[in-house]
Amino acid sequence: MRFLTFLAGRETRYGAVVDERVVDLSERMPEYPTLRHVLDAGALVRAQDVAVSASADFDLDDVTYLPPVPNARKIACMGAVYPDRARPLSDSERSPYPSMFLRTRESLVGHGQSVLKPPETDQLDYAGEIVVVIGKEGRRIPESRAMEHIAGLTLMNEGTARDWMRRGEHGVTQSKNFECSGSLGPWLVTRDECPALDELVLTTRVNGELRQEGFTADVRFPFTRLVSYLSTFMRLTPGDLIATGTPRGTGDELTPPRYLQPGDTVTISVPGIGTLENPVEAETTE
Repeated sequence: MRFLTFLAGRETRYGAVVDERVVDLSERMPEYPTLRHVLDAGALVRAQDVAVSASADFDLDDVTYLPPVPNARKIACMGAVYPDRARPLSDSERSPYPSMFLRTRESLVGHGQSVLKPPETDQLDYAGEIVVVIGKEGRRIPESRAMEHIAGLTLMNEGTARDWMRRGEHGVTQSKNFECSGSLGPWLVTRDECPALDELVLTTRVNGELRQEGFTADVRFPFTRLVSYLSTFMRLTPGDLIATGTPRGTGDELTPPRYLQPGDTVTISVPGIGTLENPVEAETTE
């Protein structure tokens, strides 16, 4: 089932998509204020049962999408997952471990909302990624049991100010966390309805032009290994998000580089999960 967080009028709500319409679960499950609280309580199956037995409340076109889990405790982003992401490497150069960094909740907007190009950069880049949503708490999770801790999947445009990435010796954190510079959504697709994790195909288009195509069958670190690896040093909790890396084809890798400009539209799609689409606007400053 697909679960989403949305605005109806000025109120933030969460619900499920049934027959391409939205069932408002925040009205029917008031003991859980947000979708993360549903995940905390292990009540996702109950939420599915409530959704299928209820009448829909909204058309999809009548709601404003927010990040599916807008109050995630942790947003971990993984790098060096797809083969030869930045440049060809010999076996001796490859690290046996993925790289990682953290994003803030404020750096992400929902499906359909504008990604903001800050005035401090001329190198805002896109990066299409599949995101694992944690559904069960765990620490030192064996890879063989990692699937038990995955609630489902969503998508991310892991926007990056590339020039800020080169500021200082370690510029990753600041380059990845400009407010509203990336996006998440459109919804959480539960694990039982997702295609097999090693059979996903991710594409990113800018203004309709194909820029990225990645196959999870080719990744160096399967999603279950990422879950296990992260849980070695941090306790994973329900609603935590793991962005699982991006394939080749970001704007910074093109010759010449092609960065996002106001008026562009970024479209990230994975069959079986959905499509995350966002226009790009210039951020206004007061």
